Amino acid sequence: MKSMKKRLFFASVIATLALSLTACSTVQANKVSNGVSASQQIEDWKPYDEKGEMIRGDRGGIGKVGVVSTGKFEASKIGREILRKGGNAIDAAVASGFALSVCEPNSSGLGGGGFMMIRIAKTGETIFIDFRERAPKNATPEMWKTDKDGKVIGNKKVEGGKAAGIPGEVAGLLYALEKYGTMSREEVMRPAVNLAKNGFIVTPTLSADMKNQFDMMEKYPETGKVFLTEDGFPYEVGDKFVNEDMAKTLEIIIEKGRDGFYKGEVAEAIVNSLNKYDGLFTLEDLANYQPIIRKPVSGTYRGYEIISSPSPSSGGAIVIEILNILENFNVGELDVNSPEYLHLFSEAYKLAYADRAKYMGDSDYIPVPMKGFTSKAYAKEIAKYIDMNKAKPSIAHDPWQYESEDTTHYSIADSEGNMVAITKTVNGLFGNSVVADGYGFVLNNEMDDFVTGAGHPNSVAPGKTPLSSMSPTIVLKDGKPFMVLGSPGATKIISTVSQVISRVIDHNMGMQEAIDAPRLYDNTSDTINVETRVSDETVKKLQEMGHKVNVTSDWDRGMGSVQGVMYKEDGTLEGGADPRRDGKALGF
Repeated sequence: MKSMKKRLFFASVIATLALSLTACSTVQANKVSNGVSASQQIEDWKPYDEKGEMIRGDRGGIGKVGVVSTGKFEASKIGREILRKGGNAIDAAVASGFALSVCEPNSSGLGGGGFMMIRIAKTGETIFIDFRERAPKNATPEMWKTDKDGKVIGNKKVEGGKAAGIPGEVAGLLYALEKYGTMSREEVMRPAVNLAKNGFIVTPTLSADMKNQFDMMEKYPETGKVFLTEDGFPYEVGDKFVNEDMAKTLEIIIEKGRDGFYKGEVAEAIVNSLNKYDGLFTLEDLANYQPIIRKPVSGTYRGYEIISSPSPSSGGAIVIEILNILENFNVGELDVNSPEYLHLFSEAYKLAYADRAKYMGDSDYIPVPMKGFTSKAYAKEIAKYIDMNKAKPSIAHDPWQYESEDTTHYSIADSEGNMVAITKTVNGLFGNSVVADGYGFVLNNEMDDFVTGAGHPNSVAPGKTPLSSMSPTIVLKDGKPFMVLGSPGATKIISTVSQVISRVIDHNMGMQEAIDAPRLYDNTSDTINVETRVSDETVKKLQEMGHKVNVTSDWDRGMGSVQGVMYKEDGTLEGGADPRRDGKALGF
């Protein structure tokens, strides 16, 4: 029976792949929007057409009062309704966050964590809330068995109990609501409960991810019970997905607050489910979890103020380092995605990512040269390493000399100037593949973000946060709100966020236009990755300059999924959402 199920499943996968390849080859230019959505009141919007093909247009949204841009239409709709009812941007962000836990379980959820950047309009204050997953108290650098080369034996770093960190999402969202929101838990969480009870329609992205993780869902019965159909198959595009267990968990949190998650029956289910699969969790680990309030990292780019995530994220500092390097060149005079443009960004990325790899870790545990990373003088010095005519190897420099000087993202902004940027994750697709039995949410595999072994800035330690690239970012112009954005995408978050910022500032692009434009990625591997919408002629010229070039796809999901909102001169807010996944911006 099981072998028959497998054969039927693989036949379905092949058919789905054939359909997606057809879709990629038939995407028309008119399916791409360089502007914003003209239909703000639609209630049945989907990111795909009647054939199940992804629609790349109609992702933006405009508003006079506020705009919510998330990775799922359902979550954006819920956030917008909170704004309509008089809630502020923080209320809407919390409501959208819990909704995303329901309708985007492949990328984030109650069993994960993240970072939140908030700007309070009345005071101009920016607050950074670190609600990332953390290592349990019994975690050590030797917690995984390794071979003679130091590589983890088997998959226990990415699946099962030892892959999970202490989840922070519930604590972080509720802290923001209690501290800066205006509504009750009931008001902001009830829509997510209803979404879980009533269900939502499965998109091509979610269906593909379920199929990608089919083996894991069969391996862990607690997970298959939630994420496979009654027949034991992944959900298909257009199916309705209902999660009664998740609804139950959210109801408990509404009633009891954070204690409803970090203590009592939910906490016991987390510990028991993880430790069933060789985990290290204790009830004390969960009860003691607290979000951390940190000072954002800040810099400037051509007169605009950039405010982003501090350590233990590498994202904010490295985004600023990249922008500081680019500031030494006339980026605005280069055609976007010309060989010279791509070459410059590639070389800047190689320099910044090399510094990241060598120096970055949790600053609560090791010294990190944050001032060096964000120093204009340091960037000017290492920019001299860039030859505009040929590629050079990736190399780290010394920021200490200047010390004196698959995740989801969503952005919300309102007309008063309140801004919220949240990047949250369970790390890999469906995290560590273990669901808290009976409660409907998957746990993260964030421990995989630590390096294996001792002695590295990003080695495991009890209570330590693994290195991240998440970069929720706020941009100000003359001290006033200008843009809020961020992206999922692991280490590609940094390159993606910096590209969008540059395209808006250097090339005067709108939010959606900057998001839609073809992307590149480069790091310490010395291979430039570009989407296929970059011309063959450009690829050839890059190769002639000494680059190794990897051409990916038209709309490469791995290049991130930016959700952003920009304040326009006429007082309207323009939201952009990434067509590489399911994103949709809505405003009013």
